[in-house]
Amino acid sequence: MGVDITGWIECRQFFLLESETTPWQPAISLSLLFHDRNYDAFGCLFGVKNYANFRPVAAERGLPADVSPEVRAEYERWGSEAFGTSWITWAEIKAIDWEEPAGRPDSRIHRYRRAEDGSLIFDGKAGWDKDFAEAVGHSLIEGVLGTRTWPEGQEWEIKDKVYRSERLQRRDARASWEVTFSVMEALARNYGDDGVRMIVWFYW
Repeated sequence: MGVDITGWIECRQFFLLESETTPWQPAISLSLLFHDRNYDAFGCLFGVKNYANFRPVAAERGLPADVSPEVRAEYERWGSEAFGTSWITWAEIKAIDWEEPAGRPDSRIHRYRRAEDGSLIFDGKAGWDKDFAEAVGHSLIEGVLGTRTWPEGQEWEIKDKVYRSERLQRRDARASWEVTFSVMEALARNYGDDGVRMIVWFYW
């Protein structure tokens, strides 16, 4: 069963009305912006499904104490189905070094096939691959849990495939966030870099 993400982008108002309990207001649902089930994107920012072994930027922060009532109400409707709840400001996202490598090689082996000219064509990556597992004694449990890595650059040629242990950089996880980041950046022109934040939670 796969993991998905949902949440909201919030903006901080400059003035608090008497009837309001928090300056934060919901701006747009994350469901309108983020449509990928991209575990590298999840792991890079929030440490969820972090098979790539990034140092998470904003893991397990929980729901902000001053979250807007609308976002809190939606979050509470998820009940125990929600996990990995966290948040991150646009200022923090802007400060990320997207060239930073992951702490360890990817727990998923990267698979390539050879073209007629001998070059390698990327064919996917997975925590467990039958042919690779049989060749190196990699168990299904290790693959599912992402508990094993191999030295960076180590390579195996098995049947008609090439398998390689690789280390990702944060930039490899950024593409899925581009629409979300563009919206946050635009909102920050009015509300400031610290006045725009993304609140997320995950579900199976």
